[in-house]
Amino acid sequence: MQIEETALAGVLILTPQRHGDARGFFAETWNRQRMAEAGLDVDFVQDNHSLSERAGTLRGLHFQAPPHAQAKLVRCGRGRLFDVAVDIRRGAPGYGQWVGVELSAENGRQLLIPAGFAHGFVTRTPDTEIVYKCSDYYAPQSDGAIRWDSAGIDWDLGGTEPHLSPRDAAAPELADFVSPFTWEGAA
Repeated sequence: MQIEETALAGVLILTPQRHGDARGFFAETWNRQRMAEAGLDVDFVQDNHSLSERAGTLRGLHFQAPPHAQAKLVRCGRGRLFDVAVDIRRGAPGYGQWVGVELSAENGRQLLIPAGFAHGFVTRTPDTEIVYKCSDYYAPQSDGAIRWDSAGIDWDLGGTEPHLSPRDAAAPELADFVSPFTWEGAA
């Protein structure tokens, strides 16, 4: 497994090794023991799978507030997407900053997003599937969102409007957002 740091401490790109032949490939996308040996000790408890039928579907920026904050490990099962993490930890050196990574079925890359970051993505191809692990169970009372266009993210939409849910379109802007997360001096 190749592990790359990003511009935001704690947000990592994980690229599993693929073993391929004429039939296709095999990849180990998560191994708790190997990740712990690499300093990544995350206990995932839930897997989610989402399909976006149209290119330009934008979901996010989402998070779960404490006490049900979630770390996520995101990958693309089919198609191609631009995946984003935004630091929303009050007092953090990177507060309000974002990183984005192209994830696709072809490149096999994954984005590890710690708790305290908002997450969103935009699909680049029709019928794009996103698969992700979460470190806490879904808790509707802790569910939160920030408006997709309020963090300065270059979504590269080519001048078109994204396909949004009513919830995402009505989410508060980052400038008006009071974060439930506080930076504790470490990523």
